[in-house]
Amino acid sequence: MNDSMVTLADDPAGVWAAGLGVGGLFLLLIVVVWQFAATWRARMLATREDEYKRLAVKYAELLEDNTEILRRYTDELTETRRSVASMERMLRELD
Repeated sequence: MNDSMVTLADDPAGVWAAGLGVGGLFLLLIVVVWQFAATWRARMLATREDEYKRLAVKYAELLEDNTEILRRYTDELTETRRSVASMERMLRELD
C-alpha cells in the first residue's frame, strides 16, 4: 500500500500539457474578447454612418428650403424694385 504517488509536477509531459491547456484557454478568452470588441466597434461605426446619412438628408432638405426662401425673397425684391422704379417715373412726370 505504500505505492508512490505520481503528482503532476513529477511528470514533465503533464506539466507541458497543463501549461498548454491554460495557455490555450487564455488565448481562447483573448480571441473571444477581441472579437466581441471588434463586433461592437463595427456596430458603432455602422450606427455613426447611418447618423451621418440621416444628417446629410436633413441638410439637403434644409438647403432646398433655404433655396426656395431665397428665390421668393429675390422675386419679392424684384417686384419692389419695379414698383419703386415705376413710382420714380411717375414723380418725374409730375415735375
